[in-house]
Amino acid sequence: MKFAKTKALVLATGFSLLSGLAHALPSDSSQPINIQADSAELDDKRGIAIYRGDVVITQGTLKITGDTVTITMNNDGDIDVFTSEGKPAYYEQLPSPDKEIVQAYGLTIQYFANTDKIIIIDQAKVIQQGNTFRGEKIVYDTNLEIVTAGRGKQGTITTPTPRVNMVIQPKNKDSKAE
Repeated sequence: MKFAKTKALVLATGFSLLSGLAHALPSDSSQPINIQADSAELDDKRGIAIYRGDVVITQGTLKITGDTVTITMNNDGDIDVFTSEGKPAYYEQLPSPDKEIVQAYGLTIQYFANTDKIIIIDQAKVIQQGNTFRGEKIVYDTNLEIVTAGRGKQGTITTPTPRVNMVIQPKNKDSKAE
């Protein structure tokens, strides 16, 4: 009986997480949440839920994948930090109906629910409206759609890349010069 209760709590924790993630497209938060993983565990005392094994989380246009996904709760029981680790971990979401899906890749992706920021660490890459940002570490503000790329903490990066690489598309790709 204790296993069934723990399983229900793990699933409820995942559902709470996703309601906080879906700020980009208003209809996302009203969509059903689907969490798939090979295993799940919840540590109530520490406020941590861990999903392992080809984890896929979806809700509306939101999709998060990783080998391991850890959800950390604050003292009030609200989602504090969501961490996806993989080779690579992946995040995507449609910011609004008139824009393209934002995609993020990295060995670690952290989502901070209180600030709506995503930090992509190690082999970080963000694709936003045809623009590509690559670096050791990328901070992406999902509300303001601002990307900041730079160096990661020395010793934590598996593939050091001392320079940021960005490809910015022209604003009027289809316009011809007069």
